[in-house]
Amino acid sequence: MILVAFHLFFGFFLIPVRSSGPDTLAVNQSLSGDQKLVSRDGNFEIGFFKPGESPNYYIGVWYNKTRITSETVVWVANRDAPISDKFSSELKIIDGNLVLLDESKTKIWSTNMSSAATPASVVLLDGGNLILRYGSNSSLPVWQSFDHPTHTFLPGGKLGYNKRTNTNQVLTSWRNNNDPGTGLFSLELDPNGRQYLIKWNTSTVYWTSGSWNDRDQLFSLVPEMRLNYIYNFSYVENENERYFTYSLYNPSIISRFIIDVSGQIKQLSWLEITGQWNLFWSQPRRLCEVYGVCGAFGVCNEQMLPSCNCITDFEPRKISDWNLGSFSSGCVRKNVLKCNDKSQKPLFILSYFRNYSGSAFPESEEQLDESECRISCLNYCFCVAYTFISNRCQHWKNENLNNGITYLYSNEGHLDRIYIKVSSSDDRKNNTKVLVAGIISGCLGLVFLCSIGFIFYRRMKSQGKCHNFIPFNYICSAYMIPSRGVLSEEDRKGLDVPFFEFKRIVSATDNFSLANKLGQGGFGPVYKGTFPGGTEMAVKRLSSQSRQGLKEFKNEVLLIAKLQHRNLVRLLGYSMKDHEMILLYEYMPNKSLDHFIFDRKICMRLDWASCFDITIGIARGILYLHQDSRLRIIHRDLKASNVLLDEEMNPKISDFGLAKIVKGRDTQASTTRVIGTYGYMAPEYALNGFFSVKSDVFSFGVILLEIISGKRNTGYYHNQQAFSLVSYAWGLWKDKKPLDLLDPALAESCNSIEVLRCMIIGLLCVQEDPQDRPTMTGVLGMLGMDIESLPDPKEPAFIAKARARSSPSHMTESEINQLTITDEEGR
Repeated sequence: MILVAFHLFFGFFLIPVRSSGPDTLAVNQSLSGDQKLVSRDGNFEIGFFKPGESPNYYIGVWYNKTRITSETVVWVANRDAPISDKFSSELKIIDGNLVLLDESKTKIWSTNMSSAATPASVVLLDGGNLILRYGSNSSLPVWQSFDHPTHTFLPGGKLGYNKRTNTNQVLTSWRNNNDPGTGLFSLELDPNGRQYLIKWNTSTVYWTSGSWNDRDQLFSLVPEMRLNYIYNFSYVENENERYFTYSLYNPSIISRFIIDVSGQIKQLSWLEITGQWNLFWSQPRRLCEVYGVCGAFGVCNEQMLPSCNCITDFEPRKISDWNLGSFSSGCVRKNVLKCNDKSQKPLFILSYFRNYSGSAFPESEEQLDESECRISCLNYCFCVAYTFISNRCQHWKNENLNNGITYLYSNEGHLDRIYIKVSSSDDRKNNTKVLVAGIISGCLGLVFLCSIGFIFYRRMKSQGKCHNFIPFNYICSAYMIPSRGVLSEEDRKGLDVPFFEFKRIVSATDNFSLANKLGQGGFGPVYKGTFPGGTEMAVKRLSSQSRQGLKEFKNEVLLIAKLQHRNLVRLLGYSMKDHEMILLYEYMPNKSLDHFIFDRKICMRLDWASCFDITIGIARGILYLHQDSRLRIIHRDLKASNVLLDEEMNPKISDFGLAKIVKGRDTQASTTRVIGTYGYMAPEYALNGFFSVKSDVFSFGVILLEIISGKRNTGYYHNQQAFSLVSYAWGLWKDKKPLDLLDPALAESCNSIEVLRCMIIGLLCVQEDPQDRPTMTGVLGMLGMDIESLPDPKEPAFIAKARARSSPSHMTESEINQLTITDEEGR
């Protein structure tokens, strides 16, 4: 008895404090290890879980296993930031936010709400909604998981757009059954209509639900909903939000709506008799109708298992993926194709290639006969396949074939044919011999050149001619620095952007003619290039006078190739020959942001709604660089001229020549080589060489003030006794005349509340102390906040005063905007 009492006594104090109730987590309490919260009626639980065979742990909400025997997770907090040890990690409330701390007590996930002085608590409701609230139990939630769904849409949840917080409720698939990270497929509300859209990679629409019919309570392209006796769908629209929601006619039924790893949306209900989830309906109905389900050069055949396979001459990227049923990795070529080699023979496949609305369009629709269609594809490097259907020639680029090839009958009742370019048999036999011979010859040549170069350099240096005689200086520099025409093999590894022959670029730009010149930047001139098949690209050419050399060029090629975001410009290729360095980007017909906001005629084409959308897009792009990309990146040269606009006025951040990668969780670094554009550089960077994510925040603040005012920061505001736009805006703020900053061209279309909110955020971003500036996560949150919730800005940094006064009076605005500071030693 004494021993039992001893264990009971000490066991009581050794049990960690979990919560003030089975469904509630309060301040000074936490969850770790196997601890969990259980909703009041026992429907749902929250705690740490490990999906499938994954070695990682996540915080998630799932159905109580006493009711649903299979583990069914409906929401994941840290889906893109897993932890490895659940016993040393904690879920707790800190400063009014629910946060997840990993084993090193580093915050890896948070609700990111403004901290509150009142006590906070977290409650798991019986509907599966996890809510954070302040004050009494009856208070409204300040944050809820239903506003941030992952891959599951539960009854009572919302899927739509919140105008007040400027947030979308989007369902996004898991990467695979063992990884709840953000996958390729997403479901969201159409911004232009009352319907659902399923997207691939956040950009390509491959399925729509059709318009919502209020009378019949269904979507026009989902006829299964006519049999609806379980679900009550409804559409709600008011001044604050527009969304779809649903409930159950019979609350005792357990049901969920998901977007699966396969790219299909599914409405499921639980059958206790079978102990399994029953599929009520799914869209698209067939797996092979999902865009890119088998990846690049994959063949989808629903009559086979597995359904995805590679076409001839290709092989799976990861065989394990194919066995597991996750096919997004696609296939890779077994043999490298040679451009302009007519011995390459197209592979004949009987299939029907489905091109969905919103996916990439055929590259060419020339009026050619079938033999000409074949030859033109063989001669064009970017053409990987062609079709000749109904006497129409169509060429396909690599990205087009990501839609997959499906064995389905076309409308005419026969199988259409797609011809895919593969290596010839002769090439395959000779590949090994050519490769070995090339390696040996290259190595011998490299050793010889290095020896000659070293001897020559030592001789020139001993005679002092490298520094005193210009011709020798050029020769020595050629030996002392890497050739601009070559990227190392290490650099080329994993480089996903293609190499272009220089002569093709010369031809596409009409020998860099003035008629094709789009503009001039610090790197050099930019031209419009039109390539075979009508493909248009922006061709960026290194200027012979540019101080940005091989380092910046390599930085751009190697860095931007690893970045994929809708608000970052896409690099399509590069070229190097002798001292020529070329970058090729997607062509932006609307040029750059500065072209719109600073031109007094063109600015009339912009309204405030467009300006606000552009602001949000820029913020999302910067946030991706700082937080969501595989590499933490500081851009260092954000400015209006480096924000490009596509045909739909979507902003895309460009020019990564000066970008820096910071390691791990670091957010700052220093340099003695200060490079950037006058007027956009943060004071700590311009004066001392310290740069951080807050340096980019400063630049964003300047851009935001420029968008509002239609004026450059580097202009001279003599009438207002201000030497920059920032100081002018601060003066208006102090005088309580903030709306005087607004560009008159935006006056009729503006939303004064949004303008005032953006001005406050802009001033918060340009505060002198980096610690006072918000992060980009905070900026995006503030763009949807009430003005009363925003902090008051402190006096901004007026670092440009002396420089502004000393600027040559004859310089034009465009020249001032291009001025850069280079090689300035930090103090």
